[in-house]
Amino acid sequence: MAFLTNAKWQTLIRRLFAVAGFAGLMALCAQVAVPMVPVPMTLQTFAVLLAGAVLGGGWGAVAVLIYLALAALGLPVLSDGAGGWQRFAGPTAGYLIAFPTAAFVAGSLARRPMFAAPAAGVALMIGAHLLILGLGTGWLATRIGVSAAIAAGLTPFLVGAVVKSIAVVAGAAVLHRTSWFRRG
Repeated sequence: MAFLTNAKWQTLIRRLFAVAGFAGLMALCAQVAVPMVPVPMTLQTFAVLLAGAVLGGGWGAVAVLIYLALAALGLPVLSDGAGGWQRFAGPTAGYLIAFPTAAFVAGSLARRPMFAAPAAGVALMIGAHLLILGLGTGWLATRIGVSAAIAAGLTPFLVGAVVKSIAVVAGAAVLHRTSWFRRG
């Protein structure tokens, strides 16, 4: 690949390590869980949106897709050490399927100048969280009904979405100041 200079190779390799690192962070954050039925409360959405906000929409979505592929292959990377393709047909499937799109959206929103203003950045990330919650609740509604899905799959997660959105904005600001993730 003669078209890639040494600096471009270094950037690509660094980016691939970062993608793998964020996929690992998602697996770790999935283990930080409050067991709830039918949807556990985890830190996954924090890691998903942080990947997008730091890596950019495309690379953030790639990190999520790698994480989901590992889960589908049966590795114990989901909440409570679960894995397997069956999870993509269960009650949490809508949330999982929303993750790549949400990472892409978070990355696109984080590139907007208004993201630098903390309150606006938090509002943007709340919007990305609502995308996950909306798709997840919609899928869950097909299994348990609309009212039950809102009560079990949306309402309990709203406060956490706000807190995690604040953490995403703060984490992205810190990481963007490092040489690995500095915006160029």
